Amino acid sequence: MSENTEGARDALGEPVMIPVEAYTSPEYARAERDKLWRKVWLQAGRIEDLPDVGSYLTFNITDDSILLVRTAPDTIKAYHNVCVHRGRRLIDTPAGARNASGRRQQFVCAYHGWRYNLDGENTHIPHKEDWQGALSDSCSGLQSVNVDTWGGWIWINMDPQCEPLRTYLEPAATMLDPFELQNMRCRWRKWGIFDCNWKVALEAFNETYHVQTTHPEFNKYGAFRGWARAHGKHSNLGYEAPKGMDENQSAKLRVGTYDDPRISTAQMQVYTWEKANTNTTQTLVDAALRLADELPEGTPAGDVLKHWLESARRDDAARGVIWPTVDPKHVGESGTAWQIFPNFQIGHAVNNALCYSARPYGDDPDKCIFEAAVYELYPAGEEPKPEWEYCPPTEEAWCYVLSQDFSNMAAVQQGMKSLGFPGTLPNPYMERSTVNLHHNLAQYMGTGAPRALATRKDTQE
Repeated sequence: MSENTEGARDALGEPVMIPVEAYTSPEYARAERDKLWRKVWLQAGRIEDLPDVGSYLTFNITDDSILLVRTAPDTIKAYHNVCVHRGRRLIDTPAGARNASGRRQQFVCAYHGWRYNLDGENTHIPHKEDWQGALSDSCSGLQSVNVDTWGGWIWINMDPQCEPLRTYLEPAATMLDPFELQNMRCRWRKWGIFDCNWKVALEAFNETYHVQTTHPEFNKYGAFRGWARAHGKHSNLGYEAPKGMDENQSAKLRVGTYDDPRISTAQMQVYTWEKANTNTTQTLVDAALRLADELPEGTPAGDVLKHWLESARRDDAARGVIWPTVDPKHVGESGTAWQIFPNFQIGHAVNNALCYSARPYGDDPDKCIFEAAVYELYPAGEEPKPEWEYCPPTEEAWCYVLSQDFSNMAAVQQGMKSLGFPGTLPNPYMERSTVNLHHNLAQYMGTGAPRALATRKDTQE
């Protein structure tokens, strides 16, 4: 093991085992509702999903449905999506849909006709006099939910005593602010119901250890050994810098380092665009395809990367797309993706992003709702407005590369129930984000904490 790797290993933690209860236990899954989901900040939608006063959308998780509403040009509020009279949901999610959305000036309960305005105030109760004056504003209006925005997303927290969103998100928020994620817009967004626990789905993307085996096609472009670092509730990951390249340039936009980096970079970009449909843009692909014509043979990988990004930046600027300028050292420290506790991943770059989330499907530990969205920068007025598309976990519905990841999920979920599987053994260097997730889950759940893995020396003693 190299000195650099050994030092990183010490900083990231010792080998541990994670018990399977967090993945397979029905009792654990039921307890998550009260101990976890009702206590944390959750990403619930994009600000642009609520363009006008009266625009609304719902966000559902376990037994709770949250109603997000734009009440003024600069104000978004959130309420429990339930009439306080008899508990009927005010807005139903259409069959087969991820959520409900639309625009209204009031919300009327379909059961008995109680009405609420955009500010959650009760404006009409049929035969209100029958309550003999006992219905006060405090008990007849919608119940508010904490709501805030960051990075272009809307976040909610059902705990009345929760800490501020910005405090909760640190240090991820400060590290990601320079990438101006709020200026990006969805190119596509998809969701599905998968046959695995939400943690299994999320953990398929929070480490680089799987790339060599699950995505063997990328091996011909270079080595994809990565690191992971814990930052309190959150964590980030990135790739080790290729030999001879400034480590600060080892970011999401990578060059091929085998053979001729001009050629391998172009090949990797085309493959990523066609087979993954993520982590790149048409501008980056086009600029990569020009590298062999614009640079001489033998150009070092670091110079190829610099030329490629500068060329693509100019191309985008010419069509009105301005990338943020981020200090190279900050790019290196930020890595390639951040895991926002408990269930959101932001794979960031200066001109695009790939985000994943996963949450329970009811209280079934063997199923989850999985979502992914690709973002990029667009000229003003040319932003697409894709709807959420329901997709089964297949190559045809998503793409080839993501289907490779999906192929592991249900198999892992079933394998974890085996008598011969006592718990997961995450790589202490490359899978530290998984360890950190379960360390923090245990703080909320009171069980399931990673435990030290006995070494051969320990067992001999």
